[in-house]
Amino acid sequence: MDPVYHRGRLIDHIGIVATDLQRTKKFYRAVMAVFGIEPVSESPDHIAFDELWIDGRGKPSPYHLAFQANDRETVHRFYEAALAAGGRDNGKPGERDYHPGYYAAFVLDPDGYNIEAVTHGPATRNVASVELRQKHA
Repeated sequence: MDPVYHRGRLIDHIGIVATDLQRTKKFYRAVMAVFGIEPVSESPDHIAFDELWIDGRGKPSPYHLAFQANDRETVHRFYEAALAAGGRDNGKPGERDYHPGYYAAFVLDPDGYNIEAVTHGPATRNVASVELRQKHA
């Protein structure tokens, strides 16, 4: 049986820190244009293309990975499990001012990468995930 790949249910967003934001904006604008993707958000300090967020302010961790959580309870369970498995606190579960309903927790993994679990508040999905099945010739 061929594997079924699910997309859109694990990663909420990925963040990177640019050392030269203007150069990085130029690069990602060109690359994303190939896929027909325009920025969804931009300021002097950042640019975002769908789930990819690029920051120019220089944070302690150069990589940031955020997992989708269905609710606040899941954010709390993520935080406790991460700490119990050797992660370090980088932001206790709570509301953030990114937008109304943004509730997240942050931990540093064993290599120091900033890992987040986030829920965006009450919402519904039109599908649980997108299923990809390979076509065989």
